[in-house]
Amino acid sequence: MRRVEKAPWIPNEHVWDRILRACEQEPVRNRLMVTFAYDGALRREELVSLEPGDLEPAWSLIHLRAETTKSKRAREVSFGTTSAQLLVAYLRQRGERFGRVDGALFLSESRRNRGDQLGPSSWSKIVTGIATRAEAPQLSTHTFRHLRLTDLARAGWSIDEIAQYAGHRDLSTTLKYIHLSGRELAAKLHKATCSLHADRERRLAALVEAW
Repeated sequence: MRRVEKAPWIPNEHVWDRILRACEQEPVRNRLMVTFAYDGALRREELVSLEPGDLEPAWSLIHLRAETTKSKRAREVSFGTTSAQLLVAYLRQRGERFGRVDGALFLSESRRNRGDQLGPSSWSKIVTGIATRAEAPQLSTHTFRHLRLTDLARAGWSIDEIAQYAGHRDLSTTLKYIHLSGRELAAKLHKATCSLHADRERRLAALVEAW
């Protein structure tokens, strides 16, 4: 039997606003993780594996090391103004709480693992908490990646550019992440139909002229 694949879920604008409001209650570290996850379309393991040396703030770039990526290929992604501001605040807070620490960027603050690298499961628990407060049960660590790649498609990026940003080897994988909402599809159809209708009317006008 043919396997049915469901399209990855992404939030509409109303749900996204609820998610962001829920994120406002999170500490600086978690808010930075959310913005990095979105900006860089980062997988869970890529996010928690980041080190301070992977960042190039002057150019708003994140250098993903090959050993931390699923494809085992290094790539570069960017981050925005909000991430840059949160990064400055988090690094200052991180220095005050842990001093000069080599290794992972995101550190645990729990009593049991204080100062250790924050693990993938911990990040999942953080996102689950956000999902609960936002009343968005479908939210997962991968949602931020899905949304970012979809937004790049909405901005007119080519499938090859999106695949490179996402770190995909196979373009068919990238296609699964690209979504256009029903409203957007309807708008595209309306635009195409109007153009076609105008052309039909122009051609039909010749019948009036002949009369």
